[in-house]
Amino acid sequence: MREILQKLAQGKITVDEAEKALRLYAIEKVGQFARLDVTRELRRGVPEIVLGEGKSDEDIVGICKRMLDTSGRVIVTRLNDTQITRLKKTFTPNYELTELPHAKSLVMRKTDYKRVETGGRVGIVTAGTVDLPIAEEAAMIAQEMGCKTFLEADAGVAGIHRLVEPLNRMIENDVDSLIVVAGREGALPTVVAGLVDLPLIAVPTSSGYGYGGRGEGALMAMLQACSLGIAVVNIDSGIAAGVVAGQIANRVAKARTARPTTH
Repeated sequence: MREILQKLAQGKITVDEAEKALRLYAIEKVGQFARLDVTRELRRGVPEIVLGEGKSDEDIVGICKRMLDTSGRVIVTRLNDTQITRLKKTFTPNYELTELPHAKSLVMRKTDYKRVETGGRVGIVTAGTVDLPIAEEAAMIAQEMGCKTFLEADAGVAGIHRLVEPLNRMIENDVDSLIVVAGREGALPTVVAGLVDLPLIAVPTSSGYGYGGRGEGALMAMLQACSLGIAVVNIDSGIAAGVVAGQIANRVAKARTARPTTH
């Protein structure tokens, strides 16, 4: 990276050539157990996310240290209580820690790390409070992509009247994209898509039981939705939904900023 910047400073390459070279500068190796894509955010606008499941405490600590050294921030998801305790003990008080209690996730930053605000706006609606862990993941990653998020919980179709105020607030906040999270029969995205003119990402969750449980019934219902304009991610894929919604919102925000002001 230093070589690229030196060439740019010396006039040997153009700004466009330097940007392209930096986008290609991709992989940071951590020992023998991980390869971190430290420039993913530069290339795609999506930060590297560390999955806690299946990793030892030592591996997670090592990965987090390297990410903090190289990019100033690390996002760690799907942690257990032991892992969370270990990370807090290791990185407090030298780093800023944000814990998402429902999602069992942590965002850690160097004290001088500054998150860029893009102006994108992402709305998130859940059918029930049981869906909050997945909704929290989606909100977390959209925020780390620079978006402002608006989360409304417990607006499921079992009491259709509960949906009115949350949707009104989404419209009032002029969100650029909308994530709808639901388990059981997964009906909420279909209803919402019939009421708003927003790009909608549906997330089936593994709440529910019996026939079609574990999110399978919700996934099938969302894929079969009658309302158009619904994109569907995999079961419990809050991160995937947050990334798609964040990318849409950031493109809209960029266009909004570039639009000439009329007098």
